[in-house]
Amino acid sequence: MDFSFLSDPRYDVLGAFWVTVQLTVWSAIGAFILGVVLAAMRVCPVPLMRGFAGGVVNIVRNIPLTLIIIMMSQVIANQLGLRLATRQPGVNPQAFLDTQNFRLAVLGFIIYTSTFVCEAIRSGINTVPPGQAEAARAVGLTFTQVLGIVVLPQAIRAVVAPLGSVLIALIKNTTVASAIGVSEAALLMNTLLENEADKFTAVFLVIAAGFIVLALPTGLVFGSLAKKASVKR
Repeated sequence: MDFSFLSDPRYDVLGAFWVTVQLTVWSAIGAFILGVVLAAMRVCPVPLMRGFAGGVVNIVRNIPLTLIIIMMSQVIANQLGLRLATRQPGVNPQAFLDTQNFRLAVLGFIIYTSTFVCEAIRSGINTVPPGQAEAARAVGLTFTQVLGIVVLPQAIRAVVAPLGSVLIALIKNTTVASAIGVSEAALLMNTLLENEADKFTAVFLVIAAGFIVLALPTGLVFGSLAKKASVKR
């Protein structure tokens, strides 16, 4: 099997997977923050906030991720004029476009993945005995204090494994960023298949191995964390 394309300077395999890692890290951070906010809104005592968060989660989760990423580029950027990068005078316009598309992809992943994070955390909130929240309210804590001090720490510990599954799904979902030209692993694979058609199997093996290297340790780490952080009832 011919893996000679790995040494070809035209194909930066490690660079492509580095972009995949960056997409995953930034999207995971943003999705976790937004997911916690949505989960808090879904369990808050204000009906309007519960309804809004529920509507966002149910709508976004049922839209294909590819459509969301394309919407980020074609609607949010091109039609509404959102700019997430600054065009520097005298700098190659392609650099601006690459940064813009990368950040748009991250924004799309955050919006999509946060809905799954929200549902995972909400399921964790449901595992916390109601008596604990009632006792916290009885001593004068506000809803925000009860959620932040009593409920959320236990809820997150209870859903470490599901959050790990969401992160693994996010790693694999980053391939969709190629739809708007982000130079990650999937876009490189398409380029390799066009230019190195005779190395079809080798290309697939290399790209698949790269994602296994990223996803498998993630699953093992989160599995171990889930055992250590489990809440005994």
